[in-house]
Amino acid sequence: MDEYFKYNFDEKTGILYKKYFGKITLDDIFNSWEKSIEQRIFDLPIKGFILDYREANFNIDLKEYYKIAEFYKNRLDLFGGFKIAIVTESVRDSVIPSLVEGKDEGYSSKPFHTMEGAEKWVLLKK
Repeated sequence: MDEYFKYNFDEKTGILYKKYFGKITLDDIFNSWEKSIEQRIFDLPIKGFILDYREANFNIDLKEYYKIAEFYKNRLDLFGGFKIAIVTESVRDSVIPSLVEGKDEGYSSKPFHTMEGAEKWVLLKK
């Protein structure tokens, strides 16, 4: 499926919003970031990220959650020092982001159930 994500950059806040659709695998997450790199999204003056999974579900084995944290750690040239908010609606889908948060190193991630909470946290000065 080619249309499993789209992104939008808010110039006023500096937040890069990434919205996912459907059942999302680890490969989908990694490939979506690789596509963003190819399209030079990281050239924008980004202040933080909001990953919106409200119209998606994780299709990821719980034992493999750490691979997401490893991906971000391996790309600190892109994600280092940034906040990455993950917005989900279901409690089931908040488990993976909660586990990833425990492995954060060099960046910060946090799960949310509302876009407003995610935006406030991303924009909050450290």
